[in-house]
Amino acid sequence: MTHRILVTGANGFVGKALLQLLEREHSSCEVFAFGHGGGQRDAIDVFDREAVDAAVLKVRPTALVHLAAIAAPSDARKAPRHAWNVNFTGTMNLAESVMHNAPEARFVYIGSSEAYGASFQGAADPVTESAPLQPMTVYGATKAAADLMIGQMAYDGLRAIRFRPFNHTGPGQSDAYVVPAFARQVAEIVFGKSEPIIRVGNLEAERDFLDVRDVVRAYASAAIADWDGKPDSVFNVASGHPRKIRHILDALITQSGIDIDVVADPARFRPNDIPVMCGDATNARDRLNWRPLVPFEQTIADVFGYWRRACSAG
Repeated sequence: MTHRILVTGANGFVGKALLQLLEREHSSCEVFAFGHGGGQRDAIDVFDREAVDAAVLKVRPTALVHLAAIAAPSDARKAPRHAWNVNFTGTMNLAESVMHNAPEARFVYIGSSEAYGASFQGAADPVTESAPLQPMTVYGATKAAADLMIGQMAYDGLRAIRFRPFNHTGPGQSDAYVVPAFARQVAEIVFGKSEPIIRVGNLEAERDFLDVRDVVRAYASAAIADWDGKPDSVFNVASGHPRKIRHILDALITQSGIDIDVVADPARFRPNDIPVMCGDATNARDRLNWRPLVPFEQTIADVFGYWRRACSAG
């Protein structure tokens, strides 16, 4: 069987990592990369039902990995209606098109751990997939709603697999996210482009971090493996080990080899900030044979190296 994999959001950080993995380790697959805004990828607006139908009919995929989204929580908070249009209605358009035009295709939906929201509060252990979806942010709400919709459509025949990834990072990620934001600031200080001061929000929050290269292995496995999912096929992608944001910043400062002052800035504190977010990925380990392999220390070094090179190049 020749796998024909359609990837939405292919221009994004995770999309690029997935394409690199498929090219490197699954070269026999036919991969169709759809981004938004053209460039080197075919353009597709997931809110445009006709465009979505045309893409699915053109490719006739055996699997569709749906990564296209308003992915930064800060962007969703600033433009909630747009976030709902893309993250919920866009997902509905794709799922309906797959059901009608490629009913044998596997639909790999990439949700978010943000969908659990208030379920993290007071949780004594890493949350499992059975935890209630109680989102506390606009982004989390859009992803939770789409997650539930895809779960319902699975009972109508959609061959769906749902992922709920926890925080992930790696070289090339936008500095709209905490790890590359810190790495960029530290690199700018190293090259004398900024004074040796970093202004921060809440450093006491703890998050479950992964390397993007580990995360996309799970997505590729779901798209390619000879495995028939059921309507309850939902998987956390997590390390199970929360890391304090302060420790990540400390590691980056240590790698810089210079003294940097850290100053709290109240304007940088997020509303509805959850103290600890951590996931249990036993389900993915047992059913998909997935586990994280890249040491987080390597991830931090690679992210910092990326921003050092960026600053060096101007």
